[in-house]
Amino acid sequence: MRTGERLPAVGDVLAALATGMWHWDTATGLVSVDAEAARLLGLPAEEATLREAQVRARLHPVDWNEITGVVQLAVAEGTLAEVRIRIMDERNRIVRVVRSRSKPTFDARKKAYKLIGTLQEVAEPTPGSPAGRRAVTGDWRRSREAFLLDAGRALAEARSTAEVLRVAAGLSMPGFSPDGLAVFGIQGDRLTIIGHHGQRPGDEGPFVHMALETDYPAAEVVRTGRAVYLSSPGQYKSRYPLTWPLAERFHRHSWAFLPLTVAGRTMGAWMAAFTYPVAFTPDERSVLTTVARMLAQALSRAGTAETERELSEGLQRAMMPTVGPGVPGMDVAARYVPTGGGLQIGGDWYDMIPLPGATSRSRTSAGPGRFALVMGDVQGHDVRAAGLMGQLRIALRAYASEGHRPDAVLSRASRFLHGVLAAGADGGDAEDGEDGEDAEDTDGVADLRFATCLYAEVDPRTGVLEVARAGHPDPVIRMADGTVLQRPTAGGLPLGIDPDSDYPTTRFTLEPGETMMICTDGLIETGGHDLDTGWQRIRTFLERHGGDAEELADALVQAVHGPSSHHTTGPLADRREDDIAVLLLSRRRDGRAVRPRLRHTLMTVAQAEPERVSVARRQLRELLHDWSSEEHVDTAVLLLSETLAHVLLHTDVDALVLAEVSGERGERRLRVQVTDAGDDLPHKRRPGELASSGRGLVLIELLADAWGVLPRGQGKSIWFELYEASVAR
Repeated sequence: MRTGERLPAVGDVLAALATGMWHWDTATGLVSVDAEAARLLGLPAEEATLREAQVRARLHPVDWNEITGVVQLAVAEGTLAEVRIRIMDERNRIVRVVRSRSKPTFDARKKAYKLIGTLQEVAEPTPGSPAGRRAVTGDWRRSREAFLLDAGRALAEARSTAEVLRVAAGLSMPGFSPDGLAVFGIQGDRLTIIGHHGQRPGDEGPFVHMALETDYPAAEVVRTGRAVYLSSPGQYKSRYPLTWPLAERFHRHSWAFLPLTVAGRTMGAWMAAFTYPVAFTPDERSVLTTVARMLAQALSRAGTAETERELSEGLQRAMMPTVGPGVPGMDVAARYVPTGGGLQIGGDWYDMIPLPGATSRSRTSAGPGRFALVMGDVQGHDVRAAGLMGQLRIALRAYASEGHRPDAVLSRASRFLHGVLAAGADGGDAEDGEDGEDAEDTDGVADLRFATCLYAEVDPRTGVLEVARAGHPDPVIRMADGTVLQRPTAGGLPLGIDPDSDYPTTRFTLEPGETMMICTDGLIETGGHDLDTGWQRIRTFLERHGGDAEELADALVQAVHGPSSHHTTGPLADRREDDIAVLLLSRRRDGRAVRPRLRHTLMTVAQAEPERVSVARRQLRELLHDWSSEEHVDTAVLLLSETLAHVLLHTDVDALVLAEVSGERGERRLRVQVTDAGDDLPHKRRPGELASSGRGLVLIELLADAWGVLPRGQGKSIWFELYEASVAR
């Protein structure tokens, strides 16, 4: 070329050097190639735009996997991506080896890569030979680093032995992926097969329970703790003639047996077998050794986790009672899922306790077959919490079996737990202060614990429940028509906080066709939910799901703890799991027809407990949770408040609130009736502008669709109605 002449085009230069150009955009999934690149890929020598699947079909699958790791590493380091690629024909034979050099970029918005690079044919080395590594050293080292990073992350995330083996089987090593894998363990003085890949089921038979003294590579690795590399069938046959016939039938050409060592102890061996000769260069041995170390650590972690899980589940099964048939007219189902940390031993528990027959005058109407349902949660997820749970459960059974009422059972249990905790704190202080010094706890505080609990005494003959609650979530009732409501119950402090705390009892009836659910907060809050959003999730599920108590219990746990639950996240960032305990009590239908689409709530508001007005307001909102108009719900709550205020302000008696919703959606009717034993009938007044009272009945007349006052033999009832259809008018 003479000075001053124009330089030839880049394409002409590359074509003269037998180098092709290509462009790959992962966002569109298209690869553009010039004529030379198409020829190198085994396609007609002309420019073309190909789909990723078309290009992938021409590449060796191992090399395709390497490209991803090399590209990611090059983007992270800001360097060129270099990789050696084997081109395959339609019969999966290698036709040539090309070298690819490209400059990748990453689009964070599209989360896609763009690559512009070249392809150039190189001399094909013998697979696994030193030349195969020296041909292009930079790209192989990059892909090795990327492979080890990916393998380490995948093995670290595996939580069980089966997952570890699945990850190991899917490892694609840079340039020399094994065709067969086997993981050997030790059982006494013999080898055992933990898992294998690349062989047919049953092929492991001759290697199971093989004595460690056998002339076999894996046995030697376990005995000596040193790796064994066999680059050819001849080496295998000459070194291990007795066991060569066992390996010959697999038609492999190279083998690597490496020790699985954890904390200086050899726990087994890992075999990687290849269908082509591998020289096992220092680089290749380094990769295999690193993978073996990571595999050993992963298997050790998985084994420890499985042992802990088996221990915790066995302990929980031993401590949890069996609930099932045997209750006339009722069905009981319970589930427990330990999802806490550590040994997964938590403080949640449930129990079903047979109660003695009626022995006191207060219980002359109670028949045989009564039982108690208990749900509790000791603070913490450790062995201490599990121990306290066991003690508290035994104490509750003892108090219940003595025939005490629900409030007395919880009062005694609270004093018992307070005494246990106080004794533990005193014992810990005495141990710490043997010399009269440092008698205080190392943190300056004692091990403060408490337990929430709900105790329900059930009469299966009448369906009457007497419930006492210690800081635990309220029970939930699914009515015969499928409506789900929280059932407010009186309660006291959690057990163990105040030994003199009182626990009032709430009495209500479980009607035929209704189901009561009691649970720990783990069922509500699992998945990052708080008590409000978690309750909305549970109610929605309960109203949509049918089935008996057993089916409903399984479905409840699956809904919040199964794989599908992770697609419905809660509003909180903290997604740590808690133990789940749930207990369902269903009263079977007695053959009587259930009134269609009727839901109701019934409660009392005493003169001495005006704070229960807020409970009544909340319960009415629960009853109208699916009402078509939120403003209509506000109106109903306002009218209920005015009606209750009249009783509490103008009489000295208690009020009984009955709210009923009937009819089909869109045409429903709400009727609220407040009954008291007072004789004075209410009168509508016309208060002045500055008056602070006297507008209650005026508001009811203005806002209600219908209202009235019903005199009774003793007392009266004030009622009002709201119609859902009137919202549209």
